[in-house]
Amino acid sequence: MPSLHEILAMHAPLLLLDAASTRVQVALFDAQGTARWVVADEEAGVALFRGVESLGVDLASVRGFAFCEGPGSILGIRTAAMALRTWTALAPRPVFAFRSLELVAHDLARRSPAENFSVIADARRGAWHCVKVDAGTTGPLQRVNAAALTGGLFMPENFRTWAAQPAEIKETSYDLATILPRVPGADLFRATEAPDAFLHEDPSYLTWTPRIHRAPI
Repeated sequence: MPSLHEILAMHAPLLLLDAASTRVQVALFDAQGTARWVVADEEAGVALFRGVESLGVDLASVRGFAFCEGPGSILGIRTAAMALRTWTALAPRPVFAFRSLELVAHDLARRSPAENFSVIADARRGAWHCVKVDAGTTGPLQRVNAAALTGGLFMPENFRTWAAQPAEIKETSYDLATILPRVPGADLFRATEAPDAFLHEDPSYLTWTPRIHRAPI
């Protein structure tokens, strides 16, 4: 997977959208990695497009897009994905997805390479999204139950929760303007032709066979 540094070398100006938390973040990067940011606490359907407008982005000049595919607010993430699908349908350009907890985990691991901890977010129904870090090595994104949350726990700020939080949890920054410059070489991005919200597995659907109602004899 490419890093932000590699993406910018080929696809700047790059427009980045993140609506995973209650604080929507929009940025326009140039080839040197310099970015202009707009951050808002409004609803994603307003904040994303107002942010692009506030930055004075000429969408025709943008050569690539990046967005957070989750975990986080499904509505916010899918709003960003819908915008990207529309813009790339009008003029095809590459889209790169990254994951919120992996980004935070890499940043914390870089700053505390000898520690073991997990970065988590509420996955509803008693489950938690989780990325474990073991002595600087970042594991895969998983979905675990509350009983599996042990050791040091961090959750990005401004992420919604529905279940009771573990007592030992610590809040950590999700300010992308600060975090991304600290991990420019981390392989956190993946190309996608169908931007959408991250799911641990594809949804399955039951089939329904229609039957004519008959009164009992």
